[in-house]
Amino acid sequence: MTPRGTFGPVVLLGLGTGALCAVAGTKDWVVPDLARESNPAGSTLWDSWVVDAPLAGALALVLLACWGVVLVTRGRARRLVALLALVAAIGLMVTTIWTGVQGPDLLRENLSDPGAQAVLGDRSADPSYTGWFWTAVVASPLAVIASALGVRLAPQWPEMGSRYDAPSSAPGAGSAVPEDNLDIWKAIDEGEDPTA
Repeated sequence: MTPRGTFGPVVLLGLGTGALCAVAGTKDWVVPDLARESNPAGSTLWDSWVVDAPLAGALALVLLACWGVVLVTRGRARRLVALLALVAAIGLMVTTIWTGVQGPDLLRENLSDPGAQAVLGDRSADPSYTGWFWTAVVASPLAVIASALGVRLAPQWPEMGSRYDAPSSAPGAGSAVPEDNLDIWKAIDEGEDPTA
């Protein structure tokens, strides 16, 4: 596959992994085993007992924004934004690893609260990883790979034509003010403001 041919697959991989991690970052990652039954006793304290990763969600949104900018930029700016995407993806992967390692201890600490003990009683509160955690475990390294490919391949990717750039503010030299309707519409098509 040529470097130009990698544009679509790499951008789709970057956007897809970023979107998955953004959704996963808003969900619970480590919960007590009894969470599989339901919220115990309808507790309003449930959100303070589970372990989530809001930083992962924020970094995933930065990653998505970077991929959006990569689509519409050219040259050196595109490569710099791809580099920022790589930094965000690495941060996302580190956050995922940290939550995986520290999450069970944080959950046990949250459940040592007297309010939690009163609701849980003698039921098991062993930590359990949710599917959203495993989604982030799979998606975050793929986001790093896509971003690294973006940094490396961005100079060879196709770019939007200058046709999509904002029109210049100064009218061309010697251009006359259009008088009839057809000339006015042609001026608008060329990016000129016939009312100026």
